[in-house]
Parts: sequence; structure tokens; C-alpha cells
Amino acid sequence: MINWIVVGIGDISTKRAIPAILEEERSHLYGVVTRDPAKAARYRTRVWTSLDEAVKDAAIDAVYISSPVFLHAPQAILALRAGKHVLCEKPMAMNYAEACSMQAAADDMDRILGIAYYRRMYPKLLRAKELLDAGAIGKPVVAEATSHSWFNDEDGTRSWLLHRSTAGGGPLYDIASHRIDAFNFLFGTPVRACGHASNLVHFNDVEDNATVLVDYASGVRGIVDVRWHSRVARDEFRIRGVEGEIELTPLNGPSIVFPGGSEELPAHANLHFPCVENFVKAVLDGAPLAASGASSLLTDQVTGWVTEQAAVRYHGS
Repeated sequence: MINWIVVGIGDISTKRAIPAILEEERSHLYGVVTRDPAKAARYRTRVWTSLDEAVKDAAIDAVYISSPVFLHAPQAILALRAGKHVLCEKPMAMNYAEACSMQAAADDMDRILGIAYYRRMYPKLLRAKELLDAGAIGKPVVAEATSHSWFNDEDGTRSWLLHRSTAGGGPLYDIASHRIDAFNFLFGTPVRACGHASNLVHFNDVEDNATVLVDYASGVRGIVDVRWHSRVARDEFRIRGVEGEIELTPLNGPSIVFPGGSEELPAHANLHFPCVENFVKAVLDGAPLAASGASSLLTDQVTGWVTEQAAVRYHGS
């Protein structure tokens, strides 16, 4: 049995992470850390307002970090140094250097560090990897992912996402990171990346759109386009090879179409449950992590490459 504490009581933790912990048969919600204890009242468990104090409790086995991105590295390192295993929300950190420092802490303490890139556990993405390995489309050459939506924090509940100091970036960090990580899962280690980011509709501290090109050692090129200024929602994902293509659009739906067939492979009703379950198996049974710190820091490396060479260009400048 794993005693969990959850840091942060926001949408992800209340709608997905905590329900996943409550459902997972070898997990126990031991407590929560929040600046507002009233938010934790519904769970009838231990409450701390400081992670520093919480991790002193020797009964805690694992920490789920569901706080804004700028807190991921300091909170993860604090928990790891206290001897706790850590499962952290994505993106891993504010930059590649921070991500590396998190993994270094995990290695030093011999603790497990996982990142909640749950799409790696989508049944249809696992099926796509099987098809690629089997040569279903011949040599893969290009993959395309598009995620368009409208977000400008109209209801005032997620304003931290609009500030570089707390989020690191806009849709590049929040949305593209998932697609980049999916490409890494399918195609291996990225060797270089470039991109453009700008503000075309929303003039906030972060970009409202970004386009990324990622090259892999195999020669596959990944193209990711993400936008927070589209009234038309898009969630496209496809892989093209010299002999055919695999269509997974919409990425968050169950369908996968490939040469000679199609299948319906729905994800778990709670997208975070497979992530929590896999983490528990890693801690208790020694199973491999689907999304480890070591694999996830590569996504931060890609967003870092893009950020370094593509300053945000504002409309009209």
C-alpha cells in the first residue's frame, strides 16, 4: 500500500489525480497540501499548508505534485530529498536545467520520479507503436499533431497559465508538451528542434500560438501546431510513412485507422488512472515507468530549444 499526499487542490487534482488515487486498489490518500484548507475539507484527510512540514511525516510514501509549473522543480526536489517518490504534473519544469535537477535528485536518493504524460498509456497510441514496429506504413517519415482551442482564462480560475513566471510559456508548454512527448514515445530521442511562437489574438505575457519542428535520429520529423485563439476545436494526430499512414484523429478519441484496418480503442474514463496505476506498479513491483523523469526531460529539452531560438513575436511588431 502506498500513502499519497497531493500538493495543490485544482482542476487536475480534484477531477483526475485524487479520484485516481482513491480508485487505485493499492493507494491511500493520506493527506493534501494546500494554501486554503477549506478546499480539502471534502476529503476528510490530513491537511498541511506547507510541503516542508508535510514531508516530515515518515508515513508518506509518495507525493503527487499538481501545482503551477514554476513550483514543480522545487517541490519535487524537496519531496525527493525527503525520501518520497514523486509523480508530477506536466510539463516537468520551467526549463531543461530544472528538469535535469529533478532527475538528479531522484537518482541521488534512489527514488522514483514520474511525470503525468498520460497519453503514453492511451491504448491507441500503444497500438500505433505496435504498428510502426511491425512496418505497417513502411519507414515513417513525418508525424503531424494539431491542437487548437480557445483559452484566455475568461473565468479567472487559471490565470497562472498566462504568465511566463508561473507557467514557463503558453500553449507551447501546456498543450504542445503532450504532443511532443507522444512523438518521443513513438520515435525515440529528439536530436534537434526549432519553431515559432507569437501573439496574434491574445496579447498576454505568453504566446497564444506555437509551431514546432522536431527531428529524430531515425529521420522522422514531427510537426506540432498549437493555438489558444481558435473558436474551432481541432485535435489532429497522424503518422505518415513511405507506404501508408496511421490516422489517430482526434488524438483524444478512440479511433485509429491504418492500412488494412481500423479499431476503436478508448482510453480509461479517468485519463490519470493508468498513470497512477503504472506509478504504483513501479514503486511496489519494480515495473518500468511509462513516463519517467528521464524520458520526460527530453520534452523540456525540445521546448527549450524552441524557446531559445524563437522569441515571441507580437502582432504588428
